[in-house]
Amino acid sequence: MNPAAAEMYRAMRFFMILLPPAPFRSRIMQSPKHRMPNTFKVLGFAAWLALSPNLCPAATEARPAANGFISEPLSLAEALNIALRQNPSVQRARTEVEAAEGVVIQTRAIAVPKLGITGEYTALQPSSIDTVPQIGFALGNDQRWQSQIKLVQSLYEGGRMLSSLRAAKLLRQQAMLSYQAAVTDVVLEVQLAYYDVLLAAGQIHVREHSIELLTSELEDARRRYEAGTVPRFNVLRAEVELANERPNLSRVRNDFRIGKNKLANLLGFNLPAADSGDVPLNLSDNLKAEPFSIGLSQAIQKGLSTRLELDLARTARALRAEDVVRAKAGYKPSLQGFAGYDVHSSMFSDDLTDELHGWMAGVQLTWNIFDGLQTQGRVREAKARLEGADIEVEDAQRRIELEVRVAHSAFIEATEVLESSAKVVEQAEEALRLATARSQAGTGTQLDVLAARTALTQAQNTRIQALRDYSAARARLDRAMGATIPAPPET
Repeated sequence: MNPAAAEMYRAMRFFMILLPPAPFRSRIMQSPKHRMPNTFKVLGFAAWLALSPNLCPAATEARPAANGFISEPLSLAEALNIALRQNPSVQRARTEVEAAEGVVIQTRAIAVPKLGITGEYTALQPSSIDTVPQIGFALGNDQRWQSQIKLVQSLYEGGRMLSSLRAAKLLRQQAMLSYQAAVTDVVLEVQLAYYDVLLAAGQIHVREHSIELLTSELEDARRRYEAGTVPRFNVLRAEVELANERPNLSRVRNDFRIGKNKLANLLGFNLPAADSGDVPLNLSDNLKAEPFSIGLSQAIQKGLSTRLELDLARTARALRAEDVVRAKAGYKPSLQGFAGYDVHSSMFSDDLTDELHGWMAGVQLTWNIFDGLQTQGRVREAKARLEGADIEVEDAQRRIELEVRVAHSAFIEATEVLESSAKVVEQAEEALRLATARSQAGTGTQLDVLAARTALTQAQNTRIQALRDYSAARARLDRAMGATIPAPPET
């Protein structure tokens, strides 16, 4: 397979993963016009993510990982691919889509013809059969049977039929939106868990490097003490600094183990019960800060126009409106047409094999003039729920706007912290070099070296934390604006 074909295969594969389950795949194009941009945006982002050279190298083929770990380093794109196949939340969302399809079928059943077969056999005590006086003629006999096959089609249900068809479409749309929302939530969770593992791995490197330098400082202090050039205090101080740093290394190693366990759980891996606790999961990507800028008003506008949760609230409101229509149908008559075939035994013959049969057709009308105020109660309930749905739509808009504001503010903070930490590491490294040189020349003290060493470790940790916070803030801002996968870069 040539590289171009391989890339196309990966894109199509990722595209199919993000699609809802089978009953809905053929209906995506039938979604209302205002939903199409969101649907294709999610799918387009996913296809781009599968092909992005920054996240998934072209030479790396998709690897199966069902209930097992992959031996090679895992990129963020591959982690997302695995999560969309194996994550329990996504799998549950698929089952909810299947359940919703069953509700759709039930909802539109009122407009579909019903075909049924009935049969009856009755045996009576002879004394219960009425007879004509004077002549003693029996009006029937003590045994009879009847069988019918009947096709019934509703012709008018007070508006329920058209409302049910509209509600079926809304239920299908609601199920697709819920599935997509579950996918985007899982994508965000996997991104944050991936960044947490990278953060812990970076902190481990910083702490190990710090211990190496402190160990070297302790050995140097011991040599100088043995040579008589420094007091015993220098050795004790170096030993204390080294001992204080070891628990920090243990903590970040524990964070690394826990982070990998959380990520493995999100990816749907089954962890061995006898595992040592160190999940065999290696990551290939690194923490990096890609420049990004967006104004608050633009972010809010984007969130209000693309958030799936707002579309879900609007769909729920439309369903409540259809509930009102169906409730009011109880005030109106119901008209059905029927046709069928009837077979029954003769009521004037004792021979059960003497049968009569023939076609039948007609219409039937039912109208509840007074139903004990049941319809009125249903209408009041439906209208109240519709008002509640209107409130929910307004509240959803406010929640989304607040979420965008909070995420945008957090992103600005992360950007500022990242920018301020850009040169701190270089300055801390230079300060340590100067402190070490002064100490070796006899013009500085060991305390200056240890203080510079501590400052460098803190600066390195701050830098790594800033990179992680920036990536996490960017992911949360993307989610608040309606997308958890970055848009493809402009060419």
